[in-house]
Amino acid sequence: MSGGDKLDFEIRPNPAAVSAAERAALLANPGFGRVFTDHMVTVRYADGKGWYDARVEARAPIPMDPAAAVLHYAQEIFEGMKAYRTADGGVTMFRPDANAARFADSARRMAMPPLPEQTFVESLHRLIEIDREWIPEGEDGSLYLRPFMFASEVFLGVRPANEYLYVVIASPAGAYFAGGVKPVTVWVSPDYTRAAPGGTGAAKCGGNYAASLAAQAEAIENGCDQVVFLDAVERRFVDELGGMNVFFVYDDDTLVTPPLTGTILPGITRESVLTLARDAGHRVEERPVTFADWQADAASGRLREVFACGTAAVVTPIGTVRFPDGEFLVGGGEPGRVTMALRQQLVDLQRGKVADPHNWVHRVL
Repeated sequence: MSGGDKLDFEIRPNPAAVSAAERAALLANPGFGRVFTDHMVTVRYADGKGWYDARVEARAPIPMDPAAAVLHYAQEIFEGMKAYRTADGGVTMFRPDANAARFADSARRMAMPPLPEQTFVESLHRLIEIDREWIPEGEDGSLYLRPFMFASEVFLGVRPANEYLYVVIASPAGAYFAGGVKPVTVWVSPDYTRAAPGGTGAAKCGGNYAASLAAQAEAIENGCDQVVFLDAVERRFVDELGGMNVFFVYDDDTLVTPPLTGTILPGITRESVLTLARDAGHRVEERPVTFADWQADAASGRLREVFACGTAAVVTPIGTVRFPDGEFLVGGGEPGRVTMALRQQLVDLQRGKVADPHNWVHRVL
């Protein structure tokens, strides 16, 4: 198969696919990220040859040499998105073109060859088509898609690799919040930071998440669900959570979120919330917010709601904010009106239940 922007995918059905009965048992309670479908997508890259050998094949372990560059120099990026069943029996995705663009941006920051955005979206289509029966039924079910790419060249040396492997796997997911949406408790890390100016904070690479794990463990030790990172320079300004962007809602219904200055991941859910909030008549600001202001505005009542947003949980209300010297509540610790309205609107949009004025919903089947 020749390289280039347009690739033909070879389909190799899994001869040992899971039976319908076994699949039904697994889908009864899939959780998140524990159960995987029968197939995966692979596409290879070689310097001077381009992208080639695009396949849909049986999901299986990836053979890897101990000297594979990714194991030593961490050239790796990934994305995350979901496919949904619709009431008419079809399947949709939400803004896969935005994921494709961000994947290409991440690749460029990590000195990796950008995958053509058309190939990225088509790879998702191909996997959904062959594994569509793995999408759970029900209001809260979805198929989580994980495209990723890593340096596969066998060598030791500090330089960009010349060979890469792009892969897509899929995992059926149930309800993220069992028993309904509840406000989470967050820990404001006093010692750890996620990313510094000039670093890889805006890229969706594994190293950023590895760097957050010690802080997340600290959050759990302090009885919290998620960690909040402050900026790496002054340790005053709120950046983002370990895996989500953050929004502040004030008493005049203004929404504020930290600006994208290179240290924060440009979340697709974040961008969608900004647009939907403007559509609803809210004033929206992208500006720095200090932790001191967060605490003072919550105490005065000026700050009414705070929420986090991302692919997995969509929109998540934040109730208790904990830090080494104490804790405080936002909005009485209950889910806020604006938070829940935006969450419901996003959920309905993703599942094709309401009109889509921005053409964000992508019909797959």
